[in-house]
Amino acid sequence: MTDTESIFQIPPHDHVFLGRDHDKAERRTWAVIVLCTIMMIAEIIGGALFGSLALIADGLHMSTHAGALLLAALAYTYARKYAGDRRFTFGTGKFGDLAGYSSAIVLAMIALLIGYEAVARLLDPVQISFNEAIPIAVLGLAVNVASAWLLSGGHHHGHGHSHGHGHDHGAESRRIAVGQGTLEVEVFEDNVPPRFRVRADTGALPAASDVTIETIRPDGSRQLFSFKESRGYLESRDEIPEPHAFLARIRLTRAGEAEMHELEFEEHDHAGGTHHRDNNMRAAVVHVMADAAVSVLVIVGLLLARAFGWLWMDPLAGFIGALVIANWSVGLLRDTGAILLDRNPDPRMAEKVRIAIESEGDRVTDLHLWRLGPGHLGAIVSVATSGSRDPAHYRQRLAKFADLSHVTVEVQRVSSSA
Repeated sequence: MTDTESIFQIPPHDHVFLGRDHDKAERRTWAVIVLCTIMMIAEIIGGALFGSLALIADGLHMSTHAGALLLAALAYTYARKYAGDRRFTFGTGKFGDLAGYSSAIVLAMIALLIGYEAVARLLDPVQISFNEAIPIAVLGLAVNVASAWLLSGGHHHGHGHSHGHGHDHGAESRRIAVGQGTLEVEVFEDNVPPRFRVRADTGALPAASDVTIETIRPDGSRQLFSFKESRGYLESRDEIPEPHAFLARIRLTRAGEAEMHELEFEEHDHAGGTHHRDNNMRAAVVHVMADAAVSVLVIVGLLLARAFGWLWMDPLAGFIGALVIANWSVGLLRDTGAILLDRNPDPRMAEKVRIAIESEGDRVTDLHLWRLGPGHLGAIVSVATSGSRDPAHYRQRLAKFADLSHVTVEVQRVSSSA
């Protein structure tokens, strides 16, 4: 016989699983749409005034570009607007993945159309107005470069701060349950030296004198951090030296009694953290980069065709561009489709969860891990134990994994002889 008991997150929680830079990404996407719209109107009006059909055609092409980005922008807006809507069981974090999947289908259709037109022109070459086509291609490339710059937030470094080491600290936040509330502990370094910050996720923020954090690194070295009060949060007085891989022991004094919590911080490698990807922004960038890649190929093809009379270079460049776009489209379809079908986004995380639970002799009988949104994972864990541990015990053991934003634990009581 087994006795089963379940527990959901305590204290009460929300289901807002949006990416860390959701609002910034939304604003950047709308800015690019404005840029593309202005260029579209300017090209169409200019083409009409100067009698340039090529300029009008590029303006109409720019409208399809703006339309594709509009899909991404609306997904950001809708996800933010309905983030707290309880009708969405696990929030709106997947709207970006749905938009990315839709964008990938549009990209695949564009690749097919470009490929078809390229083959048709290889078989039946047409005369090219080089004096108009080349400047327009250069103008299109400039717009795409500006769009890529805007989407990246004004710099190429892809995770929100400008110093030169190759890992992502945007995800280095942890939550701990204290009384009737939760505290968020993070390593904060957005354009500032890295320090610990403690915020009240729910409940009251403790006094600065009631909190200390001791870091224990793999080599055994230790450092104690005290805190000072700031604007709505506590901040460590000292900076945190690199690397940010350590065990953090948090001492919290409440009602005259000390509580100890342990959190594990790890370095995050971009290559291994695909569940942190914002696939909506990725789709928008792929649209821009695909257009830029085609523009570069077209410019090269046009220059060679004009210099040597190789008219076949233009459709060949277009065909190569179609292959590049198709390849990007397939990758985006594969990744977003896997998320929409709740494929395990991080087998290594699943193994870490299993090890954390089974380290005390218990057994994980069932484990489900899926993505809720950029940087947010959901987990359902079923544990068989002969001890008296309750679900809260296992939730506390999993609290060191910052990416686990929604955890449900089921405990099955089994006899020690089973």
